[in-house]
Amino acid sequence: MSLLEITDLHVQYRTERAVGNALSGLNLTIEKGEALGLVGETGAGKTTTALSILNLLPSAGHVISGDVKYEDRSVFEMSEKELLDLRGDKIAMIFQNPLTSLNPVFTIGEQISMVIRAHEKVSRKEALERSKQLLEQVGIAGSRIHDYPSQLSGGMRQRVGIAASLACNPELLIADEPTTALDVTIQAQILELMKNLQTQYSTSLMMITHNLGIIAELCEKVAVMYAGNIIEYGTVREVFKYPLHPYTQGLINAIPNLEGQRDRLVAIPGVIASSENLPEGCPFHPRCEHCSEICRAERPALIKVAENHYVACHERSGELL
Repeated sequence: MSLLEITDLHVQYRTERAVGNALSGLNLTIEKGEALGLVGETGAGKTTTALSILNLLPSAGHVISGDVKYEDRSVFEMSEKELLDLRGDKIAMIFQNPLTSLNPVFTIGEQISMVIRAHEKVSRKEALERSKQLLEQVGIAGSRIHDYPSQLSGGMRQRVGIAASLACNPELLIADEPTTALDVTIQAQILELMKNLQTQYSTSLMMITHNLGIIAELCEKVAVMYAGNIIEYGTVREVFKYPLHPYTQGLINAIPNLEGQRDRLVAIPGVIASSENLPEGCPFHPRCEHCSEICRAERPALIKVAENHYVACHERSGELL
């Protein structure tokens, strides 16, 4: 049995002005102890996927069809109490923006302690002591446990959020661009911490990032998202070594090469498809140099092309068979 299974998930954001299709039939599975990287441009649907897993979509977000099951139970059918028990204990999320994920009126120690005491029967003193240890794990002096978020830098606030998410040793950790606000040294510490946590507790990890290097370092599998769906999926080794979808190839080609001749960076032409007006057929076809008539008419399915490699592309789906 998979730890997490997303089946044919369709999510829309509705406002008075427009309706946007954030996810369009997403299918995804995470096994116990597995590390999965989710990569794609801004607007591809990565954060919506994470929020759907926790049933935390904003008021404008609506699940049209499909399901998200955690240990074979639908998160959309759970009671509010069951969801509160799930969030932070079984599934924890490191949010991208540390300014909005911390409460300005509580000390950082109190906020981490709240997470611990919400799921475990421990005293306030014991929870604070554990909070101090967690802060030290992410590179913050334990003596700052009584500081307020406003007394910390953006990078330190992000580390507090990471400490809170690790407080109860969750079975699944969702990290939404967790190292964006951190300098290179602290990034390395946080990534090493996540790697150790996964090894020690067999924690499953969903890493959402634009940084392919982080995925190569931490993850076993990678799912490339575009316009609300997965267009390439497989092991990191297979997808990075033999990228088949033109979009995946564009992402890899856009990585600066520090060796050899310094040529101009190769950019993917055009802009990401608008969720409010997705093109017919393959959503990537307006940007694709390999586009043909079938690409304009039919949306490609995710087809298995090798033992650990899937691609949704009419022109590429037979290349490794």
